[in-house]
Amino acid sequence: MRLFLSSYRFGAHAERFVELAGGPGPVAVIANAADAWPPRARESAVVSDLMPLRRLGFDATEVDLRDYVGRPDELGTVLSRFPTVWVRGGNTFVLRAQLARSGADAVLTELVRSDALFYAGYSAGACVAAPTLTGVECADDPAEVAGVCGIPARWDGLGFVDRAIVPHCRPGPDGRPDTTNPGAEAARMRERCRAAGVRSVLLTDDQAIVMTAGSATVL
Repeated sequence: MRLFLSSYRFGAHAERFVELAGGPGPVAVIANAADAWPPRARESAVVSDLMPLRRLGFDATEVDLRDYVGRPDELGTVLSRFPTVWVRGGNTFVLRAQLARSGADAVLTELVRSDALFYAGYSAGACVAAPTLTGVECADDPAEVAGVCGIPARWDGLGFVDRAIVPHCRPGPDGRPDTTNPGAEAARMRERCRAAGVRSVLLTDDQAIVMTAGSATVL
């Protein structure tokens, strides 16, 4: 299983992302964390992710999960054509709901765990890879799910990593997260996880969690 889970896009580790992907090639971009945004804002968000990938030499194409609601087999066929998936930020709860509605949660789990697909995601795309979304409610509104997706919010993640991810932390002098003062939102997320007995890892916008062969490293 190969993972690249960052706070913001490539962080300071674009070269590591490219290496894990096996070099530039086709990449499926999942932008459904932005589905609660106005259409023009969502469209701009998609472009803002396609362009950095293309500048690295990747053939980036959006795969919109809304087109596959109730059609997991078709989605599985589509995603199996890509060696890499890139899951952008936005509302983690909306993203989780769209993964469930389309069956992408099961499809991605099968492809990623068999190492047929390299999973890269940032912010919401990273947070949803955790076992639980506990703490994310301090940053993202679960109430947006009902209006956008027509189903209740889900609190389970994909479980690719064993702890919750707290992104966008303030860096300390050494460039690592300032554990004393990581920022108000990050501090609330961390405390909510602690109260629930959920382990968490803090990331600055320069950092990423990389997993290869079952071993995870924070860059």
